[in-house]
Amino acid sequence: MKISRLPGGLAAACLLFSALAVSAQGARDAYGNPKAAPSPRPMGTPARRAPATSQQPAYSPAATSAGGVRFGFRAGLNVADLQGDAVQSFTNLAGYVPNGAITKEMRPGFYAGVFATLPLGPGFAIEPGITYAEKGAVLIGTLPFPALDFLNARVAGTARLAYIDVPVLAKVYLTPSFYLYAGPQASFLVSGKARVDASVLGFSAYKEDFDVAGQLRKVDFAAVGGLGYQFENGLGLSAGYDYGFSSLDSGNRFQAYNRVAKVGLSYSF
Repeated sequence: MKISRLPGGLAAACLLFSALAVSAQGARDAYGNPKAAPSPRPMGTPARRAPATSQQPAYSPAATSAGGVRFGFRAGLNVADLQGDAVQSFTNLAGYVPNGAITKEMRPGFYAGVFATLPLGPGFAIEPGITYAEKGAVLIGTLPFPALDFLNARVAGTARLAYIDVPVLAKVYLTPSFYLYAGPQASFLVSGKARVDASVLGFSAYKEDFDVAGQLRKVDFAAVGGLGYQFENGLGLSAGYDYGFSSLDSGNRFQAYNRVAKVGLSYSF
């Protein structure tokens, strides 16, 4: 080896050692300690990702199907009516038959009860319940004498019916919160009264209640349906309609069927 080539070899060796020193220094942390070398990953193996956590609303269809049975209670207001020839029938049961005009109005009332929601699959559940509900109608008769209209005399007959409703509803969730429901309902008569209230010039002149439960069927069957919205905190809103199929008169003297529209609040836990 010629002496003239030594400086070039020394320069190359210095460059090599400098590169190794820089590489070794880059593998140390801010405190001068060597960093751990990353564990080798086989080629073709995808990088591991953190598992995604899906947060579903507490009452979404998927959560309902996996969360087990839920219990709750509901209450609200309803407006009840009677369809058929009940205008004359309940007036006759009260013992008063006015000869004037008769009009029929819906009777306001309330309902309250408990229920259980049994999930059967994603977005579908069965919901049986027990509810106390007020039903009936209001009949108003006026005197048929125009000359006496200034007296503002009228007779109001109110069918005051109370039932224990036992619905078995099918609930279908269209969204995680919004649902539709429908199903059959059996209603058991608790109380049946007809109230007659006569008034003149706005003052009550006569009021009496007649018990007519013995002349009514003890069980009424209906189809119910409606819609609702369930919040994540357990509160819910609903609106529905009851369509009765059974005539109320046990002696088949007249045809009268329960009709009820209702709105209410519920809470599930």
